[in-house]
Amino acid sequence: LEILNKESKLTEDEYISIRKHPEVGYRILSTVNDLAEIADFVLAHHERWDGKGYPRQLSAEEIPLQSRIITFADAYDAMTNPLPYRKPMTHAEAVEDIRKNAGKQFDPQLAEIFIEAVSS
Repeated sequence: LEILNKESKLTEDEYISIRKHPEVGYRILSTVNDLAEIADFVLAHHERWDGKGYPRQLSAEEIPLQSRIITFADAYDAMTNPLPYRKPMTHAEAVEDIRKNAGKQFDPQLAEIFIEAVSS
């Protein structure tokens, strides 16, 4: 929790630790009977459409649809809420960031759907 509230730049070790959270979430959820079926979706929620995500560098449709959807909620929330090291983006800025990263970070078809949903 200290890392999440840190106001300065992360050290290399802290960055590595943060990047492990999808795997930690997967391990926890896979042991809970009622939640085991979503463990794979949590594991892949930081994968990117272009294959540059983590932990497995999946790309495009290799990423489960549910994970691609979770990615939008996670990214939009991170962009529009204050973090110790930066101010939040406005709704318009977040939408523009998602639009700009469609086909890179985000599934381009889902990006259109997400933008339409949050803009109406």
